[in-house]
This record gives sequence, C-alpha cells and structure tokens, in this order.
Amino acid sequence: MSEAREAILARVRTALSDRPAPADIPWRYGADVGTGDLGLVERFVERVADYRARVDRIAEADAAQAISAALADARTVIGDPAVQARWPGAAPWVSDTGLSADALDAVDAVVTTATVAIANTGTLVLDHGSGQGRRALSLVPDVHVCVVYVSQIVDDVPNAVARLVDSGSHTRPLTWISGPSATSDIELDRVEGVHGPRTLHVVVLG
Repeated sequence: MSEAREAILARVRTALSDRPAPADIPWRYGADVGTGDLGLVERFVERVADYRARVDRIAEADAAQAISAALADARTVIGDPAVQARWPGAAPWVSDTGLSADALDAVDAVVTTATVAIANTGTLVLDHGSGQGRRALSLVPDVHVCVVYVSQIVDDVPNAVARLVDSGSHTRPLTWISGPSATSDIELDRVEGVHGPRTLHVVVLG
C-alpha cells in the first residue's frame, strides 16, 4: 500500500474513532425475503410496470385472447413449436428455421414463456428450453410478449437461483430480463430498444 493511501486511511479512521460501532445485521443467503405489503403476484406486477413494461394478469383460459390483443399491430410473430402448439390462433406465426439476424429483425414480435419470474425485481428468467426458443428470438424482434404462470413467480433472487438449480436450468445459457431494453447517455436521456425489444408485454396467467 502506498504511503499516501495509508495516510488518508489513517485520517479517516481517526475521524471515525469516536463513532459507535455499526450494529451486526444478521443475514443468511437464501432466507425468505418476502414481498412487503403486497402479495407475491401483486409485487411482481407492480415491479414489472415500474420498468415501463406492459403487464396483464388474466385467467389461463383467456391466454390466447390476451396474447392476440398484445400483438394487435404485429403482422409477423415468431414463436417456437411449443408456443405455436399451445396458442395456435393467437398470432400470425413465423417459425424459426435458423433465421439470420436480419431476418429476425424483420419480424414484428416474439412470444415466449419463462422459466422463473422474480417479484421484488420484476425480472423474467429464460433458459431457452421449450416455449422460449434460442436466445436471439427474445433479443432481436422489437416486441417481446412473455407469458408467465403464477406458479413460476418467486419472491427474490436467491429463491430464483434455487429453483433454477433444482430444475437443472442453471447449466443452460440464461437470459435475465427486467423491462424493455433501455440505456441512457451521459445526459441521462433514456432510449429504449437499442440492445433488444423496445416493448415488453408480460401476460401473467392465474
């Protein structure tokens, strides 16, 4: 350590010497965090909306109708075979036949399911198994509609990781999505859609 740095740290320690010692905060990784004054699903819906994503909670029987409504302006929609089989009439489906990035960019929207959803962070986790397709499908089209079942929602990140480990999904490439793609320049002007979908629409079933 340099003499100058040691001198600065010594002065900081001297200035803080008369302060009370900080209290110990008990913490165990993986302990239930909870969702505060809102229920699990309600907290997830609130946090997803905070990210400027669109979110609807509906009955499972109404899923096809909700997906179709979310895709009202889309002329071409990509979904993997599981999505197309589950909701065959919900969209003008396009199949992924190894489409190039340019071909994917010409598709209006994508519909996927999720593996886990996190209430406190409003995050969707995709492992790109059945229902989700390869990773590029959720990153290139301008609109992403993601269908989440209530049973997939957990309170916080440790429980999400535990569920991924239990299912074996932790060995797969994972995509963690919190709201639509967004970035800010040095003046903090927010721009959406630079690195992925400009619009994220989450449909919560149950």
